[in-house]
Amino acid sequence: MKINNKDDVIKAIETHNVKFIRLQFTDIQGIVKDVEIPVTQIQKALTTGISFDGSSVEGMVRIDESDMVLRPDTQTFAILPWGNDKCVVARMICDVYLPDGKAFEADPRYVLKKIIKEAEDMGYQFNVGPELEFFLFAKENGKATTIPNDYGRYFEFAPTDLAEDIRRDIVLTLTDLNFDIEASHHEVAFGQHEIDFKYGDALSTADNVVTFKYVTRTIAKTYGLHATFMPKPIATENGSGMHINLSLSKEGKNAFYDPDADMQISDIARHFIAGVLDHIKAISCIANPLVNSYKRLIPGYEAPVYITWSGANRSSLIRIPSPRGNSTRTELRSPDPSCNPYLTFAAILAAGLEGIKNRNEPPKIMDQNVFDLTPGELKERSIETLPSTINESCDCLEKDELLREKLGAHVHDNILRLARAEWDAYRTQVHEWEVNRYLNAF
Repeated sequence: MKINNKDDVIKAIETHNVKFIRLQFTDIQGIVKDVEIPVTQIQKALTTGISFDGSSVEGMVRIDESDMVLRPDTQTFAILPWGNDKCVVARMICDVYLPDGKAFEADPRYVLKKIIKEAEDMGYQFNVGPELEFFLFAKENGKATTIPNDYGRYFEFAPTDLAEDIRRDIVLTLTDLNFDIEASHHEVAFGQHEIDFKYGDALSTADNVVTFKYVTRTIAKTYGLHATFMPKPIATENGSGMHINLSLSKEGKNAFYDPDADMQISDIARHFIAGVLDHIKAISCIANPLVNSYKRLIPGYEAPVYITWSGANRSSLIRIPSPRGNSTRTELRSPDPSCNPYLTFAAILAAGLEGIKNRNEPPKIMDQNVFDLTPGELKERSIETLPSTINESCDCLEKDELLREKLGAHVHDNILRLARAEWDAYRTQVHEWEVNRYLNAF
């Protein structure tokens, strides 16, 4: 049943005998927040909204301006499949408002909607297709470990791949939540997996990323395992990325496709790529928000490090996968699944649109394996690298006037505050590696 408006929600509640509604939103870090209401409160939720204390949510408001309101997006209504017949539970994703009825400008969902509107005013629809990787780890005494659930490698299958049934349950649950799943498989690292869902408009896709993560964790828990989207949980294994396939459409046609151009990609695609590359160091602070994110962004583990673009070359930061026509797209390979998808998509789109407006040109295409180039060859080609720490990416975001303007000062400053605090907490610790290496040697 397609849900479009308030009446459709009421009808669905009655049809499925729903007892509770979970109202969900994310904080600035992309962590899902949730308040559950009985269906007796649904009319209030759909008309005036449900109030909550915004000062208790990371990155929102101060204690002296704490009153906030959740207004559900009716099109996100879905029955949660892990309920039971006696207690059916549904969810709706919410937008955050101020008590005076104005949208809260630091709500990550609002930030993305604002920049989507800017694209629409230019005649474009922004389409996004993320590829999320995750690990399944064993638990001991109820606590997560870093012991993989299996020792399979890329595209392994049973009996080596021990997670086939788990992935199937995740896929079936996501399908019940109206996801269009394309594939699932074992990834490169021990205990690492990937489930791909179909691309869509940026807002719906960001909603789906958030839903995907908590569904995966919930299903893993029923198997006694822990699912994590931590970027690099095992030092000697590949980390988990969230490669993002990006495209613009205009008047129903793919704006990145030009059959008569070099590589059959349009000037719009080139300008978009140039804009993203111009701001990618600052975007890293949003798309790679943890200290741990930068343990993944090192040579030798398939993650991109060098700021280049190419055709099918997977060593480049941005590549153009081979399909053309309506499937023409760019793939940005640096983001990881710990990011807030709303803010990440917003930052990427803002940078890409800026490239289009200014008709920016990307650097020369890189068709060889960048990882094989010597430091001298990299310098000769003027190839720069992504920030190597969250602190470096903070410095880049702090200087980026475009992203400060497009994200808003509140969001921009809070991202920096949280990232700097994370870096300070990390750098002031004495880690086990240091103790093992230095304690007896000095």
